[in-house]
Amino acid sequence: MKNVRMDATVAFRLSSLAAAVTDQFAGRIEGLGLKPRHADLMAAVAVGAPRSQQDLARTMGVAPSLIVALADQLEDLKALHRVRDPHDRRRQVLTLTRKGRTLLAACTAHARAVDAELTARLVPLERDMLHHVLGTLAPGSPPAGR
Repeated sequence: MKNVRMDATVAFRLSSLAAAVTDQFAGRIEGLGLKPRHADLMAAVAVGAPRSQQDLARTMGVAPSLIVALADQLEDLKALHRVRDPHDRRRQVLTLTRKGRTLLAACTAHARAVDAELTARLVPLERDMLHHVLGTLAPGSPPAGR
């Protein structure tokens, strides 16, 4: 087997890049009182019909206890509220408040700014290709047609 350096692997490069981009994004949204995981949860809540904490934990691939902690913090910021599901009193359904939608829009603007910085050296075709490849590699995405 050919000896490949760790830093030449896709896994290592994506992991290193993800850590750097996460730090950059975190720095941009900390003034909002948020961390990247808060933005992740707000984005997941914003998609589709109201969803339970358990559903969101499964979708995001995290422990339900993390969703509870993040939801507590977002509720303290008045960005999110929980209501009991009228059909199943054991379920807490999360929805964004007006402030939550405003915070999510701000996070999205900051993410776009990070995108612009990250891809500044790419030509438009390369940006489009990167976006496509990342979408294909993302967990849960359908396989790309060939």
